[in-house]
Amino acid sequence: MNLYQLDFSPTGGTKKAADALCAGFGLPVSRIDLCNSQTNFSSLSFSRQDLCVFGVPSFGGRVPAPAAQRMAAMRGNGALAVLLVAYGNRAFDDTLIEMKDLAQKAGFRCVAAVAAIAEHSIARCYAAGRPDASDAKELKDFGKNILAHIKDDSLPEDLAVPGNRPYRAFGGVGMIPMPDASCTYCGTCAALCPTRAISISDPAQVDAARCISCMRCVSVCPEHARHADAAKVAATETKLAKLCADHKINELFL
Repeated sequence: MNLYQLDFSPTGGTKKAADALCAGFGLPVSRIDLCNSQTNFSSLSFSRQDLCVFGVPSFGGRVPAPAAQRMAAMRGNGALAVLLVAYGNRAFDDTLIEMKDLAQKAGFRCVAAVAAIAEHSIARCYAAGRPDASDAKELKDFGKNILAHIKDDSLPEDLAVPGNRPYRAFGGVGMIPMPDASCTYCGTCAALCPTRAISISDPAQVDAARCISCMRCVSVCPEHARHADAAKVAATETKLAKLCADHKINELFL
């Protein structure tokens, strides 16, 4: 069995969760970065001997548009798929069911799903530091559990996951990070932007239609020179205060 980890992880939390889950399979892992805008995802083709772990963050209860497009472009050819959604302690709404629909349409067999808690990419005070060591152990155990079901051939014919169709509407966040005076024009943010929204020659130039407010540019800036608007971040924290008050737990769906 070949194990592939395909994650869209702008700020690293989803990758950490997927890393921990994949560790439970005890197999060598080939990682495919769904944030990489240079990859030709339509060239990716798998087989029935492959196990693919897809990891995405929940953006407003949905799969981020670039991740959805890249999943849809692949050819599953009957490969097994484990779906992982990471969310910042509010809710993942319709993300898992959308992932399932995308994976099945691309030819994957969905056998398990996981909802994992990861630090909120904008309001970093929520689920701060997660997934932590305890989460990592639990996610690794989830991986072991899934592998046992695969080996026993006790897989669901139709994996049941939470969510609704039609999916909830997503209107975007509209929070575009900008550089401050300490920006050195190194181009890291532009090179690593999942949607190529940032100008290579001038990082202050951002295509608002392409920007998905994923905060990758903030996360990868070597000078810590890129920031979202502080007032908007504070407003988001206030808006989410009640919704994120409870300590959410990781969940496994088999």
